[in-house]
Amino acid sequence: MSTFASLPLSWLTGLIDPLFGASATAVAIVLFTLGVRLALHPLARSAARGQRAKAELAPRMAELRRKHKSDPERLMRAMREAHAKAGVSPMAGLLPSLAQLPVLFVMYHLFSGGASDLLDHTLLGARLGGHWTDAPFGAQGLVYAGLFVVVAAVATWTYVRSRRMPMPASAEVPGLTKFLPLLSFGTLITVAVVPLAAGLYLATSTAWTAAERAYLARGLPASPPAA
Repeated sequence: MSTFASLPLSWLTGLIDPLFGASATAVAIVLFTLGVRLALHPLARSAARGQRAKAELAPRMAELRRKHKSDPERLMRAMREAHAKAGVSPMAGLLPSLAQLPVLFVMYHLFSGGASDLLDHTLLGARLGGHWTDAPFGAQGLVYAGLFVVVAAVATWTYVRSRRMPMPASAEVPGLTKFLPLLSFGTLITVAVVPLAAGLYLATSTAWTAAERAYLARGLPASPPAA
């Protein structure tokens, strides 16, 4: 599968080589990642519609919780019926993430050694198959520093935006809800330990996710109704 994924990368690299020279493979990785995320965009749009429907259904869910707070079994049955009547799946929003898992696995395998001919290429003198720890203060370190800045900026923006759009009370988990927005900074750690090629993929995909969520969330309320 990784060999199959390397074919479009090799083709893209050859296509843009006259423009980017030694860095053509790195640019091809970014373009390939954008292409993959664009192909998955319809799933994200579908999930966004489901989230809007859930937001519209939130007042009804709050009413059911007040009405059946002493009968959990009846409450769950009433919530399932309400979701079914509105045509809303309780799992709305998870489909894009699940669809990306096999893609992420293939891409990580590819960029971690599955295509050594591609990983021998460089980006501004830094080998795509190299790690930040190999030379943290050389060309490798400078390129990784740029990646860290991009990922940190996206993570900070995602964190601030998450704080401005709190979860509904029904989705909150004591002790966990406040921690969840910080998970966006975990990509920094991942980028620091994976090969540069994988870091480029993660940085590009993370930036796409942040922009996509902001675009698709335009119709969602800024502060979901609390139970």
